[in-house]
Amino acid sequence: MDLSLSQEQQLIQQMAAKFARTELEPLAQKLDHSGDRSAFLANLKKLAELGFMGLNIDAQYQGTEAGSVAFSLAITEIARACAATAVTMSVTNMVGEVIQSVASNAQKQQYLPKLCSGEYAAGAFCLTESSAGSDPANMKTSAVLEGENWILNGAKQFISSAEYAGVFVVWAVTDTSMAKGKGISCFLVEQGTAGMSIGKAEQKMGQKASVTNEVLFDQCRIPQDALMGELNQGFKIAVTELAGGRIGIGSLALGIALAAMDYARNYTLERKQFGQVIAKFQGLQWMMADAYTELEAARLLLMSAADKKQRGLAFSKEASMAKLYASEKANQACYTALQLLGGYGYISEYPLERYARDVRITSIYEGSSEIQRVIISRELLKEVS
Repeated sequence: MDLSLSQEQQLIQQMAAKFARTELEPLAQKLDHSGDRSAFLANLKKLAELGFMGLNIDAQYQGTEAGSVAFSLAITEIARACAATAVTMSVTNMVGEVIQSVASNAQKQQYLPKLCSGEYAAGAFCLTESSAGSDPANMKTSAVLEGENWILNGAKQFISSAEYAGVFVVWAVTDTSMAKGKGISCFLVEQGTAGMSIGKAEQKMGQKASVTNEVLFDQCRIPQDALMGELNQGFKIAVTELAGGRIGIGSLALGIALAAMDYARNYTLERKQFGQVIAKFQGLQWMMADAYTELEAARLLLMSAADKKQRGLAFSKEASMAKLYASEKANQACYTALQLLGGYGYISEYPLERYARDVRITSIYEGSSEIQRVIISRELLKEVS
């Protein structure tokens, strides 16, 4: 089994690492504290110009065509410096992929170049509702066809990038007579459409530079051809795309955790207690050994899932395994790293407390750890039934 990266994948990883180190890392703490919108958006534009907003999108739409493995590698490197930037990049790539996968040719031509080029700062994925988070089939947002227009009504919750996204992929119930999970369709809605409004930004624990908002639809009128994919078949689209998104979030978690452990490892070689650097204490050595071993296992799970996706194989179980393991172990690793710094890890002057806040959400969004276990067990039982 050859686990080595191709030359293109190595170049993308190196480019992402360099951008993270030179452009993102110097601003990360400032963005976390002040949420400098102009600086944040400027970096998103630079990422688009480097090809990072369409890593798995065809070149005819100004995409990079680098594949899912390169996407995972790039997200990990970007997340090492700024998790808020990484999640925006991950969701925008996911929006691009769902459009490429099921949209009409006209829709692809209209929206994909704008996402890939940075004309749109980001894309937004509107699935979650207040009563439909882990159970998205329970959504209440509706779309009713009136003449040549769809009328959207409802509210979506926790939508990343809603304030500056150029296009929204929106799920809504189009046939209430069908069973739960059926009768749901998918639509493309442009920023600024009459009847769509963006709620105030949520005050979050971490990843503060990335805005998260409620998106409201009140008699929002969109053209009939805003329907994406087949009528009443939208839930299948959501399930498929969420699996790919989990590779992104697992990769993001890995990046944060590696940054935390690398910082702590360097610190142990400088900090002295009892007349010697603390790196010489076996207890701390074992903490580092366990954390890095678990993160390497997470990396391999992510590479396996990304490789299967890239080769067109079934990857839902592998993506959930990778997301579950990477996010859980990343949370543990960030707390281990904070512990290695002791009291200094708790002070905001050092980045560990930011890493600990930023990583926490990774075991919740794109499907919580509990939901991942449901998916994994379902797939395991399906294999023997």
